[in-house]
Amino acid sequence: MLLNVTFLKLFAVTTATLLVTSVVVVILSQVHHWYRQYHLRNIPGPASQSFAYGNLRQVFSLHGWEFHKSMVQKYGRVTKIWGFFGDAQLHIGDPKALYNILIKDQDVFEETDAFIEANKIFFGPGLLGTLGTLHRRQRKLLVPIFSANHMRYMIPVFYKITHQLHDILQTKLANGPQEIDVKEWMTRVALEIVGQSGLGYSFETLDETKSNQYAAAVKMLFPAFGAIPILRQILPYVCNIGTPSFRRWAVRFLPSKNVQLLIKATKAMDETSKKIFYLKKAALEKGDDTVVQQIGEGRDIMSVLMRSNLNAHEADRMPDYELLGQMSTLVFSAMDTTSSALSRIMLLLSLNPKVQDRLRQELIDARKEYGGDLDYDDLHALPYLEAICRETLRAYPPITQTPRIARKDAMLPLSTPIRANDGSTINEILIPKNSTVFVAIQTLNTDPLIWGPDATEWKPERWLSPLPESVINAHIPGVYSNMLTFLGGGRACIGFKFSQMEIKIILSLLIPSFRFSTTDKTTDWLMGAVSSPVISGSMKPSMPLILTPINPEA
Repeated sequence: MLLNVTFLKLFAVTTATLLVTSVVVVILSQVHHWYRQYHLRNIPGPASQSFAYGNLRQVFSLHGWEFHKSMVQKYGRVTKIWGFFGDAQLHIGDPKALYNILIKDQDVFEETDAFIEANKIFFGPGLLGTLGTLHRRQRKLLVPIFSANHMRYMIPVFYKITHQLHDILQTKLANGPQEIDVKEWMTRVALEIVGQSGLGYSFETLDETKSNQYAAAVKMLFPAFGAIPILRQILPYVCNIGTPSFRRWAVRFLPSKNVQLLIKATKAMDETSKKIFYLKKAALEKGDDTVVQQIGEGRDIMSVLMRSNLNAHEADRMPDYELLGQMSTLVFSAMDTTSSALSRIMLLLSLNPKVQDRLRQELIDARKEYGGDLDYDDLHALPYLEAICRETLRAYPPITQTPRIARKDAMLPLSTPIRANDGSTINEILIPKNSTVFVAIQTLNTDPLIWGPDATEWKPERWLSPLPESVINAHIPGVYSNMLTFLGGGRACIGFKFSQMEIKIILSLLIPSFRFSTTDKTTDWLMGAVSSPVISGSMKPSMPLILTPINPEA
């Protein structure tokens, strides 16, 4: 008995000692981090709201547009913001610094642990949930599939689905103008397009009489995640506690409606992805005759990827779980951002009827000239359509910012010097290891020093004449048209050509046949991970517009 008491006392003392030691180590580590970041405190920025959360609630607020606008107006291209417990972070819109972050030192400035862990939980180890060598190996297999040449093969699928949407809307408007939830239908058509051309699978989202658990899960994912912004910050600290089975068991008891929605959504996505994957794998094993009988006829992205994977060198191949990870990554990336961009274009055209009329006439004339649907090159040759797409993606990128973390010390040179809090001039910034920086996509896209004093205004005409020298001289490190909407470097959006083509095909069929105009309902846009329209006062993605049928032949 005495031995047991002695053992329990020893165990209690040992446990307490380990706990205290762990706390001391964490505190000392944080103090050391604060010391190494001391010079960052000299960079101007907004005051911290609290020691615990800093400015993070403002930075990630779904209604944070004014905060971001005022931050840039007051502090300029580089702003210090406060993270958890006094962690100094930088919001960066300087093109020279961003060139280093995205291109020159891209192996130093990686995606944050929170970003990687969230994407691994939601989508598996796909492109968005991997780093370093693993990410590069996956990208090597995927890049050829997203080439312009392969996009040309997909155009018939894009048109087939968009014609279905066109016919549905015509039926709805048979008795005249109607209020239509454009966001809902842009999401439906984007999901069906990526389903058939990306996975060789139909989600049947254009059929309102049918429901699909995968489609419902994908739609609820980001709204639910965006409603609990603190989750993305704490994921790195909790995602590796215990075994996967323990975490799945424990998370069921969290008293959060949005957490439970996330669990339900990821489970549905995982089950459907596995079903599609193993059906496709079985078809490939049976040979090409079986594959061509599937939706997509074997030309869909996943079929091509799986064949390329089989033929790749053994060291470059993806195991099944990585291929599965690409499926949900592909669907989500292609659906949410594209439907957001399309909804924004439709709203802007509604607010600018003269622009809408001019675009309509260009599309009607082109369809008459080419005798119907336009091919890949003809679509890209339409100057006003191109201008509207570019200007919308410049002024209103669906993703407004993205974080990076320095995996080791790095120096960032600046295009524009900073006037520090102590009055000195800063021309370059030492970013200490484990410091977070935000790639300020919208800040750079609408920088008046680059785009001129009307940089924040939506003006498609700016693309119909040569761009200012300031745009060319800025050397913006993006993969698309002197902007950062699709990022740049090794983690640039691999599917930006896919998205461009989809947007243009949908506009080319809908604008000639329907006039879009606003309703008496006010539309707000939530920032979130991907910006999304909602009816003022609501949190559900929605954007009602009045659609009026017109005769393009008249």
